[in-house]
Amino acid sequence: MKWNKFRLKTTTEAEDIVSSMLMDLGIQGVEIEDKVPLTSQDKEQMFVDILPQMPEDDGTAFLTFYLEEEEDPAEMLGKVQKELEEMRAYVNVGECTIEESQTEDVDWVNNWKQYFHQFYIDDILVIPSWEQVEEKDKSKLVIHIDPGTAFGTGMHETTQLCIRELKKYVTRDTKILDVGCGSGILGMLALKFGAKYSVGTDLDPCAIDATHENMKANGISEDQYEVMIGNIIDTKEVQDQVGYEAYDIVVANILADVLVPLTPVIVHHLKKGGIYITSGIIEGKEELVADAVKAAGMEVLEIHHQGEWASVTARKPR
Repeated sequence: MKWNKFRLKTTTEAEDIVSSMLMDLGIQGVEIEDKVPLTSQDKEQMFVDILPQMPEDDGTAFLTFYLEEEEDPAEMLGKVQKELEEMRAYVNVGECTIEESQTEDVDWVNNWKQYFHQFYIDDILVIPSWEQVEEKDKSKLVIHIDPGTAFGTGMHETTQLCIRELKKYVTRDTKILDVGCGSGILGMLALKFGAKYSVGTDLDPCAIDATHENMKANGISEDQYEVMIGNIIDTKEVQDQVGYEAYDIVVANILADVLVPLTPVIVHHLKKGGIYITSGIIEGKEELVADAVKAAGMEVLEIHHQGEWASVTARKPR
């Protein structure tokens, strides 16, 4: 099968938030090209010690994504351009020109295997299914995650911010809701931290499939983790299915512009005294989310930063 290939020119400053936006629109498998030097951690994860001499970073990044040949790209490209124009208000997205070409079908998921290797998030080992846990790591907390069509391997700063907050607040009685669950990593780690029950929601059917696959890889049964598809912000049926004042923790690793309308809705799903963990917030927009949290009647407990991203943690009054 042939695919329509689109190469979007943007900036290194915006590449993370633009790639997140593309995934939120349902585009799968975004490739990023830039000239940003690898960090020591990057080299460890890719088993790279010595790199060829690279040109200096010029601030330019290219994001490549694919649509099936049968799809009419005009509607999707229109949505992409609309989102990019809105982003200009708070981040330098650059030219945003898009080159179009065609390419033959390839095995995208399996191609990840040459790039994705086991890595640590503090004392947690994240490992794909094609690698083995070494003897020295068998006493560590291990989670099996395969990169694929859903966001959330644990490599991204926003996911790591959420994980560290979950470790602080999860107890053995915790019932957690993950809004925009992606690969299911946060709901599954909450269970591994000792939580009683996890629920995940997502707009993308691929996220539901990916979460179920990762649950099997981690020995997590469907009576421990329930996953449902739908938009909790404006779909009453989803809100009813999720349940009201039912959760000790709600976590949402979504863009700030989604967290703002989500917050006054999600407060009704938290128990009194419940913890609300948000991330996916580009640096500079944390106060926007904090204001939405306060307007919903919650108390901001903590704001943390990692790289260009922030998390805001709050509590619903008792």
